[in-house]
Amino acid sequence: MAGPTPAHVAIDRIPGGVTTPLGFRTAAIACGIKASGLDLALLVADAPASAAALFTTNLVKAAPVLLSQQHLRSSRGVARAIVVNSGCANACTGEQGLAVAQASAAEVARLLECRSQEVLVASTGVIGVALDIEKLRRGLARLVPELRDDRHHDAALAIMTTDRGPKECAVRVTLPGGTFLVGGMAKGAGMIAPNMATMLAFVTTDVRVPSSVLREALTDAARTTFNAITVDGDTSTNDTLFVLASGASGQEVREVGDPTYPLFLEGLREVCRALALEIVRGAEGATKVVSLEVSGAPSDEDARTVARVVANSPLVKTAVHGGDPNWGRLLAAMGRAGVPFDPDRSRVAIGHVVMFDRGVPFDDRAQEAAAHLAGAEISVQLDLGGPGSGRATLYTCDLSAEYVRINADYRT
Repeated sequence: MAGPTPAHVAIDRIPGGVTTPLGFRTAAIACGIKASGLDLALLVADAPASAAALFTTNLVKAAPVLLSQQHLRSSRGVARAIVVNSGCANACTGEQGLAVAQASAAEVARLLECRSQEVLVASTGVIGVALDIEKLRRGLARLVPELRDDRHHDAALAIMTTDRGPKECAVRVTLPGGTFLVGGMAKGAGMIAPNMATMLAFVTTDVRVPSSVLREALTDAARTTFNAITVDGDTSTNDTLFVLASGASGQEVREVGDPTYPLFLEGLREVCRALALEIVRGAEGATKVVSLEVSGAPSDEDARTVARVVANSPLVKTAVHGGDPNWGRLLAAMGRAGVPFDPDRSRVAIGHVVMFDRGVPFDDRAQEAAAHLAGAEISVQLDLGGPGSGRATLYTCDLSAEYVRINADYRT
């Protein structure tokens, strides 16, 4: 984790999104992949940009994931564009699906006059449905002339599936010698338990930074943001987090040891954190955001394991939805996480209300805890009571009947 931001440095949230940093343009259209609405977006760097990405660890990987991994290796971390569609995941579609992903990248490369390996691809939507390459070709031919640096909101709309609304963020980092910008957009509402980064997220910056350093920063930023959220415990076939660096600001990070690196990392983390929390806040059927803090674990990784098990428990999530301060469900979930601890030394608190402490329950405080659960922003603290200093924070949401309704008829 980065330390406190120096007094002579400011990191400020500003209006904007993925094209707020200098050197990027985007456009979005409806090309008929979805029944209605925008469904195809193109993000373009004005010049070859450093690129890095994190992808799903699910063994079942969609064609765009496989192709983008290959292109990043072939280009040695350089990209000119990302093409992304919603309404069809192009996952579990075999050789035909891979051919469609390759053809879409080749078409973008032809239109932009760049190498096809400099084009990255992302898709989101229903698994197992063929993606129509002719719709993509016709859509891309319309998109390229529309590219502008103020179309970020349209792009954020085009990548949505069951999202309640677009997710965007931008920050300005002011240094003694100048400024740089970081911006991004994301989509995701269900099938959210990232084990790499997240559903689909696109982050840009106008810092000049080598792709190897960019990947290290991205991995670090994702650990406490996109990798610290869960909605339903499911990891998608298409999860992808891209970051592109144009260098157009004149600010530069050559290596991790540079003085500017921690400031770049904090700006990147701020955008990733904002987007990740918006995913939880806008999750399918969600009415509450839960911040779950675990301490007293043997290691940070052990704390993350406990937090993830508790956060994914349907019993815990339904209790939160119903405003029931059922601390027993929290303690039981802690106990099945596989991390050793002594229950008689542990503590469970809902908001500021301690409900269980060192083997003693405090059910007389249930009404006070229920009042906290009635809000939209919930905090839960779980202390394993061990001598270790391991701790972690994970963000999740409640589980409602609306989540079941959305996912019961997703394909039909």
